[in-house]
Amino acid sequence: MSDEPLTEDTMIAALLREREGLAQRGLDERVAQVDEQLKLRGYKPPARGKSGQQKPAATSGEQAQGDGKPQGRQQPAADQT
Repeated sequence: MSDEPLTEDTMIAALLREREGLAQRGLDERVAQVDEQLKLRGYKPPARGKSGQQKPAATSGEQAQGDGKPQGRQQPAADQT
């Protein structure tokens, strides 16, 4: 999820955050209810690609596995005590 809001309307921004969390947990019925509230407030979702679905953003874990480069600290931290 991007830190940059898609809207300046705080209620729509809150509903979008709620929707994302519900979608990740697979609560499709609740997602539909949030979508209804977004529609009532005049929110229009961004355009979708040719397949009709938005491409989900990769999580940091997926990025780490996909690029083949080592992630994180390569040597133990210096003892600072």
